[in-house]
Amino acid sequence: MAERLGVAVIGVGGAVSTTAIAGIEMIKAGSNDLSGLPLADRDISGMASYRDIEFGGWDLSDDDLGTCATRHGVIGEKELSNGASALKDMKPWPAVGSTAHCANIDGSNKMANGHRAAIGQIQDDLEQFREERNLDRVVVLNLASTERTPSADAECMKDRGSFEKGLDGDDPEISPAMLYAYAAIDADTPYGNFTPSVAADVAPLAEFAAERGVPIAGKDGKTGQTFMKTVIAPALRDRSLHVDGWFSTNILGNSDGLALDDPQSLQSKLGTKGSVLDQILGYKVENHIIMIHYYPPRGDDKEAWDNVDLTGFMGQKMQLKLNFLCKDSILAAPLAIEIARCLDLAAKRGDGGVREELGLFFKLPQTSNGTMPIHGFAEQQAQLDRWLEETVPS
Repeated sequence: MAERLGVAVIGVGGAVSTTAIAGIEMIKAGSNDLSGLPLADRDISGMASYRDIEFGGWDLSDDDLGTCATRHGVIGEKELSNGASALKDMKPWPAVGSTAHCANIDGSNKMANGHRAAIGQIQDDLEQFREERNLDRVVVLNLASTERTPSADAECMKDRGSFEKGLDGDDPEISPAMLYAYAAIDADTPYGNFTPSVAADVAPLAEFAAERGVPIAGKDGKTGQTFMKTVIAPALRDRSLHVDGWFSTNILGNSDGLALDDPQSLQSKLGTKGSVLDQILGYKVENHIIMIHYYPPRGDDKEAWDNVDLTGFMGQKMQLKLNFLCKDSILAAPLAIEIARCLDLAAKRGDGGVREELGLFFKLPQTSNGTMPIHGFAEQQAQLDRWLEETVPS
């Protein structure tokens, strides 16, 4: 009998989550194929089938997921009547919310105040999800809006003991993303962070995951502009074309864009997008400029525009211009699904702690020892392939 995998999503009513759920439900109904899913053509021992995935999760909106999906405009009545109708019957669980950490995103569907109380409720939700849906295993995936970066010198971030004291004292520097990560790790549940928010990558939680042998991965899903950078920059390096400057602009109008309209949340996002080029090229690109603009008319149809200034043979100057017109959630949803499947596979294999093999999916891949991550796409793909080819212990 096939094993059932539950994916508990933080921000389940968001555009990425509702798109992922709709896609999986349509696969089950036979109205969607496996196009766009990076691992669909791989026969990987022990990995959950797409048809055996069940979704649930938390959101600050209490609207059913069909209503949420319609509001985001990525999918509509066509999909909801063609296999994705289950979204209309799915309601989010009350979520942890904090406008202090995410200024532009709020809602009435909130759980109890207090850090320890929230952790307890999250873990109760996970257990109820497992029991009610008859699941064999569960993973937690953060698809919520971007939070501000916590203070670098916050006392609660120094070590495990300080973090536990911070939880006891409801330290305001401990964000919702961290509470979910702690709850998942403490419940021996794999955790993936698809957002730029600081969560399981904070030192006390990374240490906690390693101690308990719980797989974690993150952060910030690599979908559009940064994906293209990690493909193109290695080619420029290998052809000895020096990058003098790389100017990047993004416009988007979905809820992610709204969250990033807050300067503190935006800074978290820019932090994950900005480290890629220097590692790949082997030198600091002095004029690497990244801009993100919230532009409501565009909705989920994001536009990423890049201008690259190059120096080649005999000092000759050149330019490369890229214009990626993409659908943000259509790119992100398949990656979120694959991250969940890979984290579940890691748990089955007993591969706990930071899973660097999943770096392919993230803008700022978390590493186990705090070293600079690999960013080049081909190198990341090879690392993932080697891991996937391993066999599950009997």
